[in-house]
Parts: sequence; structure tokens; C-alpha cells
Amino acid sequence: MSDIRVKICGLRDAATIKAAADAGAVYIGLNFFLKSPRSVTIAEAAALAIDAPAGLAKVGLVVNADDAMLDAIMADVPLDMLQLHGAESPERVAAVKARYGLPVMKVVGVAGPDDLAAIDRYIKVADQILVDAKPPKGADLPGGNGVTFDWDLLAGRRWPLPWMLAGGLTAENVKDAIKRTGARQVDTASGVETEPGMKDAGMIARFVEAARG
Repeated sequence: MSDIRVKICGLRDAATIKAAADAGAVYIGLNFFLKSPRSVTIAEAAALAIDAPAGLAKVGLVVNADDAMLDAIMADVPLDMLQLHGAESPERVAAVKARYGLPVMKVVGVAGPDDLAAIDRYIKVADQILVDAKPPKGADLPGGNGVTFDWDLLAGRRWPLPWMLAGGLTAENVKDAIKRTGARQVDTASGVETEPGMKDAGMIARFVEAARG
């Protein structure tokens, strides 16, 4: 499974970004959602992105961000992709893509089979889909909650654009998740942390090895 592409999301320091690169991750996520323990300021993100090892795709995670916020991010942070993790409509996804000229990954939360229909709404406007676990009722965060969903819901399903699996993935369960869903891309945040927002280089290495091994 060496062709599995891994994204480590919510990185906040140069050391763990280097650890992600050394482990073989393809994407890193910089989180601009202020309520998240993984959030970074625009200035922090700019420094991290500029100094990131060559070859990493730098993804900016935002939640229902308006143009003013996106303008400020894009003015200073050299991103390769935007990840829209809120309630953005297909029209908003298309508008963001047109305004900034970057690929856009739209996140769709899944808890049951009825949630999968939402993916079809974004197929024509997004460049990638991230299928994540829907947050628990009352959760402050739209993702990174360490919860999974029934992976068998995705068995045999394919869409005409790249997609990524997220939601409670760890080094211990990612291989099973890949087997059951057919995912070729996986994303983790809480699954490589010792506590919320605190990434661990060893956990990152073990996750990437498990996903690609």
C-alpha cells in the first residue's frame, strides 16, 4: 500500500512538520479555526509554510471563512490547497476556487448512509472530497474529535475525483480503515497527538508506516 497518500493535519511547529515529511506524508494541514487547539495565527502559519520541507502540499483549513479572512491568509501564507471544513455551499466552494486559483478540498461529515448524498453536491465544484466523521452533537470542533464512523458505508463507492478518509484514524486502525473503504488517501489529526494540539513525531512515523505498509 505504498501508494497511500497521508495528510497530517493541525501541525503547529517546524519539528513535527519535518517529522511528517521524514515519515513520508504528502500533505500537511495548517488550521486557522480559532476554536481549535490546533489553530495557528496567520503569522505563525506563514513562517511554518515558508520553512516547510520541499515537496509537502500545504493545506489551509478554514471553517466558514469569509473573503476578508481568506484574503488575509492568502496574502501571507504560501498554501497549495484550501480545505473548507464548514457548512460552505457548492456555490461558495466554486467562488473560493475562482477567487484564489487554488485547489479546494471540501469536507463532508458522515454519520450514516443518508449523509453520503451530500458528497454528490460538491463533485462538480471541489477538487477533492474529505470524508470525515460527523462531529458529535454539541462538539465545538467540526473535525479532529477522534471519532470514527461506519467505514463499511464507503465500501465499493467511488467518485470521479480524489477523496480522502478522516475521522478517528490512528496507527492501530488505519490499515483496517483503508481495507474496508478502499481509500487511497488518509488524514489524521488527533490520532498522532499526546494531547489535543500536541503532535508526537513517533506517532506520526507509526501512522504513516501503518497506512503505507
